[in-house]
Amino acid sequence: MSEHVEWSEAEPSAPSAPAAVTPADAADAARLVAFGLQPKLQPARDQEYTELLRRYREDPAFARLADAVAAGLGLVVLEVSPRAGMAVTAAEDSVFAVRMGDYARRTAADSGDRFLHGLAHLAVAALAFPRPEDLADDTYIGRVTVNGVDAFVRQACRRLEERAEERGENTDPATDAPGLEAAWRIWARRSATGATKDARRPAASTTGIVAKALAFLTDSGFLQRTGDDNGGTYRTTARYQLQVRDMAGSAALAELLELGVVPVTDGTASLLPAEDADDLELVADAGLPFHS
Repeated sequence: MSEHVEWSEAEPSAPSAPAAVTPADAADAARLVAFGLQPKLQPARDQEYTELLRRYREDPAFARLADAVAAGLGLVVLEVSPRAGMAVTAAEDSVFAVRMGDYARRTAADSGDRFLHGLAHLAVAALAFPRPEDLADDTYIGRVTVNGVDAFVRQACRRLEERAEERGENTDPATDAPGLEAAWRIWARRSATGATKDARRPAASTTGIVAKALAFLTDSGFLQRTGDDNGGTYRTTARYQLQVRDMAGSAALAELLELGVVPVTDGTASLLPAEDADDLELVADAGLPFHS
């Protein structure tokens, strides 16, 4: 007689528990976020940064940990890639948030000039990426100059003045009123260059304001200075493109672009304006990349 043996299906193995997060993992995640807070640091020039970026892309658990560290610091992760590194932006309640009032004080500007500083930053964003497809193209590099930004804003001022006259509105300066309609009144009557005894550009002139904006963006890793022509020439970085994408829906930027004065050959604005753009207002502290 042959012995009958019954074979039963193997018992299913219990799911393996996720690996515990170690202090070393937490330290590496924090280190990656710290690299992201150094906007001028290029990943290709730092082996540790490159390795941590690779780990973020290949290890979902580590990526979640790094995202959690960033969130705890009030940071929003825009992109993690070899081209941009760990690109982060500060949420409104973050200790890393830069506010227009603080920025204006750092530039020794009068508090009434916050409109102008905000408008300068908005204009740089509009000129840096003159079409929606430019903003969407990771390989696109925008270029701006100090004089070019000032000329663009003055053109926008003329358009706003024409619109005010068509509506029969008062065109006298009103420095305490919100919106682009007030900003153009201040900008249009401000000297573009001014004059100092040693031929320096006054900080309160409109080109001085634009120069401050571009210098700030350069120090923040958003732009790179490429020359001195036209008051200073600059090119955009991947981080700035991500920043402008994040701000593309802002009311202030939409209102500026709704004027249709961005100088591109096909006549399109740089970003699609939001719906009901006629009702948008620029608040006093608005301005890329600041929080009000």
